[in-house]
Amino acid sequence: MGKLVVLNHPLIQHKLTMIRDKNTGTKAFRELVDEVATLMAFEITRDLPLEETEVETPIAKARAYRLSGKKLGIVPVLRAGLGMVDGMLNLIPAAKVGHVGLFRDPKTLKPVEYYFKMPTDIAERDLIIVDPMLATGGTAVETIKLLKEHGASSIKLMCLIGAPEGVRAVQEAHPDIDIYLAALDEKLNENSYIVPGLGDAGDRLFGTK
Repeated sequence: MGKLVVLNHPLIQHKLTMIRDKNTGTKAFRELVDEVATLMAFEITRDLPLEETEVETPIAKARAYRLSGKKLGIVPVLRAGLGMVDGMLNLIPAAKVGHVGLFRDPKTLKPVEYYFKMPTDIAERDLIIVDPMLATGGTAVETIKLLKEHGASSIKLMCLIGAPEGVRAVQEAHPDIDIYLAALDEKLNENSYIVPGLGDAGDRLFGTK
């Protein structure tokens, strides 16, 4: 079973409080999401494998370490996931970025793919899906399914806020996936919004509310 990790770092929690605040404007909201994504990236990359190497300092040769193993890929779910990409790239500038676009069919309420563009070598990469909200879990479940169908074998999901319903949906459909959240909230309301949540992340990121 994949693990659920709720990141309780003080800086993450402090900035998340400001993100939730309805009085936080678009510019500040965007900057805060960017900053929290960077902080979360520290945690999600904690277990990356290292290999020993040697480097020459101005004083002497030193035994040191560098990343080894798979390369990384960031997969934002359009559109709100775009707000987390730059924060991730601040820390992992060599990562490649793929994009997944899904919309919810108004009749079936199921996610429908409208855009899918990935690096050609996703089977060789550790992929991190980024999306601010994990509400019903439908979009995350479908995104993971699409990535697996295209050969991905190492996938993590990173969201700012999740609802228990969304976490359960992902764990039931993809029990091998690790989920990283800055907060696990109370529930979904009748409109499938996370309570207390932060509103519509896409609207608040791009000023379209």
